[in-house]
Amino acid sequence: MSQQTVPQPKGDFLLGNFRQLAPDPFPALCRWHADYGDLTGFKIGRQQFYLVSHPHLLEDALIKQADVFIKLYSSGKPKGLELVLGQGLVTSKGELWQNQRQLMQPVFQRKNLGALLPQIVRSGEELLERWRLLGDGAEVNLAGEMMRVTLEVITQTMFGASVLDKVERIAPALNTALRFATRSLMSPVAIPLSWPTRSNREFKRAMAILDETIYGIIGRRSELTADNQNLLDMLLQAHDPHTGKAMNARQLRDEVITIFSAGHETTSNLLTWTLYLLAKHPAILGKLRQEIDAFTDDGLLEAVAANTLTYTKAVLNESMRLRPPVGVMLRKISRDTEIGGYALKANSLAVFSIYNIHHHQDFWSDPEQFIPERFFSTDSRRYAFVPFGAGERICIGNNFALLESQLLLAMILRHYDFELLNPAEAQIEMIVSIRPKGGVPARLRRLRW
Repeated sequence: MSQQTVPQPKGDFLLGNFRQLAPDPFPALCRWHADYGDLTGFKIGRQQFYLVSHPHLLEDALIKQADVFIKLYSSGKPKGLELVLGQGLVTSKGELWQNQRQLMQPVFQRKNLGALLPQIVRSGEELLERWRLLGDGAEVNLAGEMMRVTLEVITQTMFGASVLDKVERIAPALNTALRFATRSLMSPVAIPLSWPTRSNREFKRAMAILDETIYGIIGRRSELTADNQNLLDMLLQAHDPHTGKAMNARQLRDEVITIFSAGHETTSNLLTWTLYLLAKHPAILGKLRQEIDAFTDDGLLEAVAANTLTYTKAVLNESMRLRPPVGVMLRKISRDTEIGGYALKANSLAVFSIYNIHHHQDFWSDPEQFIPERFFSTDSRRYAFVPFGAGERICIGNNFALLESQLLLAMILRHYDFELLNPAEAQIEMIVSIRPKGGVPARLRRLRW
């Protein structure tokens, strides 16, 4: 059987399709899927990309050919997320990745997560107290509020530290760094970091703030007697299985900033979009509150730990389907191969659009509608719902993110309702994650004291 040619939109001779992707690639990736189908080629400069938007193609690549579709990391020329995360768990590959994954896996196993619930409750209570002091009717940006609470949860549970006093510096620095990382992948020309351009200077300032925070967390924890109760203690005590050496300072930094960044970003966006969607759908919000209000505070904690909040889970799953926390996954194609009968070239980059897959009409009826009940169906949608990725590289913190989201969402909705200040539909912005552009401005409405 002869191989088919991948369809591709026309682009410039020198820039390829760069103009269509800048400044935000999200609209182009959706449009190309609609216009050209489930596998679309495009170029940025001379670099060939393939946009993958079908569950079966994703399975063929990431499950059946995981040795061909590999992570990008190159220590000599880091790009994208590697500029921020270095060789952390999200970006590393090979033996380093396997060793680090094996080391961290026990912390994130569901049976061990129950011990973290009290700290999540404390962070949730701090958020509710902050809102109480602001007063009923106060106006907040839900995106910023969710970033604040999830940053506190991840640093307290994983590192035994607090960053609440630094949030006003950390949040914009992290946003600047991730935006720069995303744009570095889209640039047709690789501009050296040593060049004193405005964006390079802003990126370096942002990374200085993040590194100061991360090294501070590591330094303070290393001065204490390790109790082996959190991830950072385990990292500080870890030794290479072959050499017996402990992690050097740079590797520690890379792992901590990876968990710090990825560990709150997913949950923050999930909670933000979920609160937004619930505010838009009061009937669904009412059903969700019925489930939550059936429990006492202690009973709610037990229900989250036992994973029995069925409608809450369905709401969160549907939120992740409509607005997946991570919009795309990126892989390098290490040799000539094919998927779905299409020939793909070695050294090209594959972009797996989680958003397009989650909205694929062959797998989801009324894909633009918010319908949590669809997750009560027993229909098989293998690889059509992949909010945390797929295959051996599936997000290590997926169970933690869902546990945290259920508990924080329940705590928030027991005490507050929200009035959206902007009646227009929230616009999507893709900076690694899928975010509401400008956040979600809302007015707090206190339900109970």
